[in-house]
Amino acid sequence: MPSPFLRSLTLRGRLLLYMTLVSCVPLLALTGLQDSLMRRQTEAQIDSSLRMEAEGFKDLLESTLAEREASANSWAEDPVLRGALRTKDLAASDAMLALLQRRYLTLNGIVLFTDDGVAISASTPALRDAYAGSAAQVRASAWFREAQAGRTTAEGVDVEDPIFSVHVLPLAVPVLDEGGKRLGVLLAAFDWGQLEELVKPALTRAQQRGHASFSLELLGADGKTLFDTRKGAHDDTGRVAVAAVNGTDVRDVGDGWKVLAQVDPAEAYAPLNQMRRLVLGLAALFVAAVGLGSWVLARGITRPLRALSEVVRRVVKEGDLTQVMQVQVGRDEVGELTEAFAQMMKNLHETATSLHQGTRVLSETVAELNLASEVQERNVARQAAALQETQVTAQEIKQTSLLAAEKADTVMSVAARAEEVGRAGEGAIRDSLDGFQGLHEQSGEMAMRIVQLNERTQQIGGITQTVKDLADQSNMLALNAAIEAVRSGEHGKGFSVVAREIRNLADQSIQATEKVRDVLGDLGHAIISTAKMTEQSHASVAEGLDQVRTSGEHLRELATIVQDNAAAARQIAGAVSQQNAGIAQIFSAVTDLSSMMTETQASLKSTTGAARRLQEVAGRMEGVARAYRI
Repeated sequence: MPSPFLRSLTLRGRLLLYMTLVSCVPLLALTGLQDSLMRRQTEAQIDSSLRMEAEGFKDLLESTLAEREASANSWAEDPVLRGALRTKDLAASDAMLALLQRRYLTLNGIVLFTDDGVAISASTPALRDAYAGSAAQVRASAWFREAQAGRTTAEGVDVEDPIFSVHVLPLAVPVLDEGGKRLGVLLAAFDWGQLEELVKPALTRAQQRGHASFSLELLGADGKTLFDTRKGAHDDTGRVAVAAVNGTDVRDVGDGWKVLAQVDPAEAYAPLNQMRRLVLGLAALFVAAVGLGSWVLARGITRPLRALSEVVRRVVKEGDLTQVMQVQVGRDEVGELTEAFAQMMKNLHETATSLHQGTRVLSETVAELNLASEVQERNVARQAAALQETQVTAQEIKQTSLLAAEKADTVMSVAARAEEVGRAGEGAIRDSLDGFQGLHEQSGEMAMRIVQLNERTQQIGGITQTVKDLADQSNMLALNAAIEAVRSGEHGKGFSVVAREIRNLADQSIQATEKVRDVLGDLGHAIISTAKMTEQSHASVAEGLDQVRTSGEHLRELATIVQDNAAAARQIAGAVSQQNAGIAQIFSAVTDLSSMMTETQASLKSTTGAARRLQEVAGRMEGVARAYRI
C-alpha cells in the first residue's frame, strides 16, 4: 500500500523519485561495495607494510645481538684474556680490548672481571677505574650472575647504566680455561642507542609513504618497554599495530622480545579516505545528472498529461464539450492516450446531443402519463369510497349476526346446563330419599342397641356389687388372720404379713369397685340421654323423608319444563347459525372486493409514483444534458 508521502507527490515527482532511485541505488550499492573492497585491500596493505617493518627490525636486531653475543663468546676463549686472569699480566689484554672497542663501534666498552667481580682489564683505563671498588655491586648485578651460570640476560636495559651513563645492553659471557673451569666474566656493553640507527631506514620508508606517526616499539618478554622511537608519554588507543615476536630458532639475548609497528589510522587510511571522497563526489555528480535527466524526462511525460488534465477540469467544472485538443505529442503511449482522449471528447459530444433529444421526448411522454394516471386515480378513489361504505355496512351486519349467534349459543348452553342440572337434581332427590330411608332404619336400630347397652350396663353394675361383697369378705378374713397371727407369736409373723397384704388388696378392690360403680352410673345416665335424643332424631328423619319426597315431585315437573325449553333453544340456535353463515359469505365477498380495490389503488399509486420519479429522472437528465455546451 503506497505511503502517505508517495500519495502526496505529483506524477512528475513520483517519476523523478523512482527514476532517481532506480539509477542511484545500484550506484550507491556498487560504491559501498567498492569502498568495502578498497578498505579491506588497504587494511591488508597496511598490515603487510607494518608486519614487514616489524619483522625487518626484529630480524636486524636479532642478527645484530646474535652476532655481538657470538663475538663475545669467541673473545672469551682468547688465550690473552685467559692469561690475564691467570698471571694478572694486563698489558696484552688492555691492548686487545682497546682494539676490539675501536673495531666494533656499537659497543660502549669491554671489561674483563675476575670471578670475584673485580675489573682487571678494560678497553679504556677510565672504564677500568670506574669499576674500581665496585666488586660487590658487580657480583650482585643480574648480568654477572647469569654470566657465571652460562646465560645472557637483558635485565636493566630500560634504565641508564651508572658506569656508562647511557642505556646499554650488558652482553656478559663466562671466561673458561681449557678444562672448562670458570676464570672470570667478560662484559661487552652494547650501546642501546644504536637501535635508533637500526630503525632509521624503516622510519624513512614510513615518511615516504606519508605515515609521519609511524613508530617502532620494543617490548621485553615481561611486556616492559625496552625501546620506542617516540619520545615522552604517548597514547596507543585506536592505533593500527602489528607485532613480531623474536622466536627461539636463533638463541640470543632477545628471545621472547616483541616488536610493535604502529601507525595512526587517520594517516594509514588517508589514501582510502581521499579515494572515498573522490568516489562520493563522482557519485554526487552522477546523481545530479540523473536527477536532471529524470526531471527532463518526467517533464516531457507529464506536460501532455497536464494539458489533458486541464481539459478534463474544464469539462467537469464548466461542462464545455466544444474544446479542441491543441497538444503536440509524439507517437508514444502518451500520444496514443491524447488521441484516445480526443476521440472520447467527440463521442461524449455526440452522446450529450442524443441525450438532449431523448430527454425532450421523455419529458413529453411522462407528462401525458401523469395526466392519465391522475384521471384514473380520481375514478378509482370514488369507487373505493363507495365500496368502503358497503364494507362498513356489511361489517355491522356481520357483528349483529355474530352477536345473535353468540346469544343463541349462550341460550343453548344454559338450556343444556339446566337440563343436566334437572337430571342431576332428580337423581340427587332419588339418592336423598334412599339415604333418608336408610338413615331412618339406622336410627331405629341405634335405639334398639342403646336399650341393649343399658341392659348390659345394669348387668355390669350387679357384677360390680358382687366383687365389692367379695372384697368385704376378704377384708374380714384378712382381719381375722391378723388376729390369729398375733396370737401365734413368732410363728405367726409371716402369716401376719400375708394377711396385711391381702387386707390391702381387699381395700384396693373396694375402692376400684366404687369407682367402677360411679362410672357405670354416669354411663347409664348418658345412655338414657342418648336414647331420648335418638328417639327425637328418628322422628325428625321421618319428617325430612316426607319433605324430600314432596321436593322430588316438584323437581321432576321442573326438569320436564327445562327439557321443553332446551328443544326450543336448539331450533332458534340452528336458524341463527344458518343466518350467520350467509352473512359471513356476503362479508367475505365484500372484503375480497375491497382488498382488490385497495390493491388496484396501491398499484395506481405506484404507477403514479413511478411516473413522478420518471419525470424527476427526466428532469435530472435534462439538467445533465443542459450542463454541457454542444
